[in-house]
Amino acid sequence: MKKFILTVCLGLGIVLGANAQRVGTPQSSADVGLAPLEQGNWLVGGSLAGIGYSFEGKAFNLGVQPSAGYFIKDGLAVGAEALLSFTAVKDMDNEWGYGIAPFVRYYFPGTASATGRFFGHGNVGIAGSSVGSDVALNLGAKLGYAHFVTQSVALEATVGYNYNKANINTSGGASGLGVGLGFQIYLPSKK
Repeated sequence: MKKFILTVCLGLGIVLGANAQRVGTPQSSADVGLAPLEQGNWLVGGSLAGIGYSFEGKAFNLGVQPSAGYFIKDGLAVGAEALLSFTAVKDMDNEWGYGIAPFVRYYFPGTASATGRFFGHGNVGIAGSSVGSDVALNLGAKLGYAHFVTQSVALEATVGYNYNKANINTSGGASGLGVGLGFQIYLPSKK
């Protein structure tokens, strides 16, 4: 009798263990509607792989831009982002950049799908660098797409234009194009 009970228990253990090992397909999108973009919600995240090219200095840069914002209306968020970058210039010293920029982000309602939204993003801020002591005016505009992988997390891809002017008294400035990959976490408001 002991051998029979031991055999049944061992068989049940194997069957239950085999069922526990089933792995489903990972979630790659979520039907979110407008819930993440409602007034009163927060967004936290940023661009983790921003790559750009400067027209004037023939420079290549890599940046990270953590950000946080608040939806003042459905689909319209305001906030601030930190500007952290590394720039490699041919035949010159490498440069580390830093700054902060308030931003406005608008999610276009006509481009809505069940799992994603197109958006426009603009910022105006100040920036500095490890080379020189000037503080720069930083202007940026980009278009992007947010693809929701869950109800509150979206992966983003952006393409944009950036302009820096290090000295207000001179007529020169630097401009360039960039692409970025990142994510946003949408935090619902307490109602």
